[in-house]
Amino acid sequence: QVQLVESGGGLVQTGESLRLSCVASGGIFWRHDMAWYRRAPGKQRELVAGITNNAMTNYADSVKGRFTISRDNGKNTVYLQMNSLEPEDTAVYYCNARHTRSQSVYWGQGTQVTVSS
Repeated sequence: QVQLVESGGGLVQTGESLRLSCVASGGIFWRHDMAWYRRAPGKQRELVAGITNNAMTNYADSVKGRFTISRDNGKNTVYLQMNSLEPEDTAVYYCNARHTRSQSVYWGQGTQVTVSS
């Protein structure tokens, strides 16, 4: 059983930056693909960025060029660097882990990001 704990959310103004962190425990980190999702008020949860266990990345079109996902297998941590934040980025951001063999999926509790205009 993998536990995921996010941190780094907060309230910022348009154009500012935040870095989210997600620390994993209880599993073999490098055997998991990792991702960040978000859910904005009144909207469905959407994929923001993903990184495979061999560090291949993908991004939602809305964040390409502004957000960067990375992982540190030595620290069991995945990061989401968010630059040039916009009010439309306001959401609860969730960390996600998926085991590459069993496809078991795990979620964190979420961290709130609010961008004021």
